[in-house]
Amino acid sequence: MKKDDMIMKMGIVHILDSVVGMPVLSDCPIDMGSNLCDFLKAHIEKFTESDDMKVCQFSDESEVMGLIQNCNAENFVQTSRALCEKLYGIMNSNIDIPAADVAVVVFSAEGVDYFGFLKLNYKTSYTHATKATEKGENLNDIILQKAILPSAGQKLSEAFLVNLSNGEILLTEKKFEVNGEKKLYFSELFLECHAPMSQKTKLDIVTKAVEQVNKKYYGDEDTRRKMEVKQAIYDELEEKGSLEVEAVKEKVFKDSPQMQADLEEKLEKYNMEKEVVRPKSEATIKKFQKQHLTTDTGIEITIPMEEYKDPDKVEFITNPDGTISVLIKNIGHLSTR
Repeated sequence: MKKDDMIMKMGIVHILDSVVGMPVLSDCPIDMGSNLCDFLKAHIEKFTESDDMKVCQFSDESEVMGLIQNCNAENFVQTSRALCEKLYGIMNSNIDIPAADVAVVVFSAEGVDYFGFLKLNYKTSYTHATKATEKGENLNDIILQKAILPSAGQKLSEAFLVNLSNGEILLTEKKFEVNGEKKLYFSELFLECHAPMSQKTKLDIVTKAVEQVNKKYYGDEDTRRKMEVKQAIYDELEEKGSLEVEAVKEKVFKDSPQMQADLEEKLEKYNMEKEVVRPKSEATIKKFQKQHLTTDTGIEITIPMEEYKDPDKVEFITNPDGTISVLIKNIGHLSTR
C-alpha cells in the first residue's frame, strides 16, 4: 500500500503509558494537517509493504471486530477509546509490553476504506530544555526524554488495518512476554484473530530447514556446498519472484531422494511441504544476493551473486594440499574505504 494512494479522513491519538497508571484518552479528533498525514501514511506504507505483514481474519468472538464493524463518524471517538482501554488493560498486566501513543485513523486507498490502529512505541533519546534560574537567567539544558515517537522511517512493531469492505486484517506484530512466555499478544489477546505466518517467517523456515538437511549430510565445513544451496535459492527467487518448496527440494537435493524426504518431513510440521513463499520486499531477500565468505585467517570476502555465478569473474580452486584459493578475475578498478 503506497502513501500516495492514501487519503486521510479522520484521526485521533491516545496515550497508553504504563507509568501513568491509566490511559490518557483524547475526547476529540486531531487536525489532520499535511505533516501529520505524511507521518501516518509513511508508517502505514512501511508496514504494509513489509514481508512481516500478515493477512488475517477476526474470530467470531472478537470484541474488536464488533467495535470496528459498528464504527461510524458519530462514534469514532468512542470506538477508538474503547479499543485503547482494552489494549491498555492487557499492557498494564504485562510490564514487558512497551508503552506507546496510539494513532487511530480512517482513510481510503484505491477506493477502499480502512480503519487503522498504529501503536507508536516510545523510544528514549535526548533533547534540549530551557528553564529560568532563580536569578531569572535563561538556562539551556539537555534532558533524557523517554516518550519519543518512532520516526517515519521506522517500521512499527504493532499495527493493524481493517479493510472495511470485506473485514480483512493487515497486521504486523512482535512477541512480548505475557505470563512468563513469549506471545503474540496483539493478535491473540487484543484482536482475537487468526494470524497466519508472514511471508518473511515462511521464507526463514524454508531456508533454515534446507540448511539443516544440507548440514546433516554434508557437515558444517563444506563451504562450497553451502554456497551452491544459497545460489539455488537465489536463482529461484530471481527467476520466479517466489520460492516454491517443491522446486527448491528438487533443485537443491536433485540427486538424493532421502534428503528430499528429510526436507519434506521438517516442513510437514508447519504444513509447508507444498508452500509457495512470495516475498515482496527487497530487504527480505537481500541476504541471498551476496555470498559472504570468511577465511580461517580472518579475511572476509563479499561476492555479489551475479558475479559469483560468472566463471570469468570468480573461480574457486582446490589445491593439491586440500586448501582453497579464490581467484578474482578481470578487475578493471580497485577502490578502498
